[in-house]
Amino acid sequence: MIGCHIGRFFQVTVAGGSYQEGLTAMVQGIPPGMFFTEQEIYGDMLLRKPGADELSSPRKEPDLPVIYSGVNAADTIENADNRHHTNGTPLTILIPNLDRHFIHIKQYQDTNRTPRPGHASYASFIKYGPDDDAIGAGLFSGRYTSTIVAAGYTAKRVLRAFGIEVFAFIREAAGVRCDSLDSKTVFEATRRYKQMRHDLDPFYQEIYVKGRITQDMRFLEKMQVLAQVEKEIDAIRAKAPKMSGDQIRERYHVHPVINCPDIEAAQAMLEACNAITKTGDSSGGLVEVRVVGVPVGLGEPVFCKLDAELGRMLGIGAVKGVEVGAGFAVKDITGFQSNDPMHSENGKVVFDSNNAGGITGGLTTGQDIVVRLAIKPTPTIDKPQHTIDKYTRCNTALAAITRRDPTIVGRIWPVAENYTALVILDHLFMHLGYDAIRQTIASVRS
Repeated sequence: MIGCHIGRFFQVTVAGGSYQEGLTAMVQGIPPGMFFTEQEIYGDMLLRKPGADELSSPRKEPDLPVIYSGVNAADTIENADNRHHTNGTPLTILIPNLDRHFIHIKQYQDTNRTPRPGHASYASFIKYGPDDDAIGAGLFSGRYTSTIVAAGYTAKRVLRAFGIEVFAFIREAAGVRCDSLDSKTVFEATRRYKQMRHDLDPFYQEIYVKGRITQDMRFLEKMQVLAQVEKEIDAIRAKAPKMSGDQIRERYHVHPVINCPDIEAAQAMLEACNAITKTGDSSGGLVEVRVVGVPVGLGEPVFCKLDAELGRMLGIGAVKGVEVGAGFAVKDITGFQSNDPMHSENGKVVFDSNNAGGITGGLTTGQDIVVRLAIKPTPTIDKPQHTIDKYTRCNTALAAITRRDPTIVGRIWPVAENYTALVILDHLFMHLGYDAIRQTIASVRS
């Protein structure tokens, strides 16, 4: 399987599966001297984990990460104060599967002869044969996206040092769409939404805030805690801080379930999703990612254009389309309407519009990068569907009995956000390196 790696200078390799022992993200390119905690990485991972709200799968995976390599185990010399700092070697993050019980494995065993329509189960069986990781769909499960979120968080931390912020939100769900908002408003709303989720997540509070896992613990000590947590999942979930939807709106000024800056639109999205779910079906939507603070000229020509690289987010499960700026809408407008005229204000270039989404010719213009992902409905549904027996090729029918998400949109936005960070940081490495060499050559010539 050679498709589990991304990046040139900032590289990420992922491994594992939905019902294997866990998943792994190995990150290469993290500069030395950074201090990461498992708590802050989990702070992003909890945004996409299952079982968090009424629109996600009831699987109860805590998604608790463990930093395994890439940081100093102790001060390199006495009183150096660099214990737990990154040291420039690959940073490995483990994500153990804790909610992996035989009753759920048996459900897959009972249905794995009949590929689920809309899933990769038929194609992967043909490609990998009977040893295909069909329990939970392996790396074709949405569960693998936890590795992208873990790795992408580290990229966001590096980007932040350069004044670059990446954030995402739900633009549309179940046919309900919110109006366009300025990036400052969206950024602040997503920040508040994340804070709300941190404050109300029982594992964030029980494991990290209360100090059951700390950076000073060794790997095996952390494993002992996680082995105990596996037995306490339901008990810990029961400790979740209780706040009503109205209380959340009043305190955080966000919707309690949908990460959309427009609270009224978010409520309409939730109601539309729930109406479809009651029929046994599922719904899709649109996720929007924005990047602010990028320098002009980030990107490469031809095969490595930045918008083309962002198009690789089609590799996220359930994503069926990626558009930048006006995207597919350009087919219905003229060149005059599509172009983004520019003018100068006190020596600064200002654009009148941003139909290009901040990228022209594969290079950034200095405007906000705007990318949208079309998310298909969850293929696992509670309706009879035609399928086949993949061993006998006989026709049969299938009704979903496994745990499922009514919609995946609410769990895709943090994946898109952090995937975007991986791409941007990789290009920042190239951009800064090229620019440094260009300036050196220019100084030599002068």
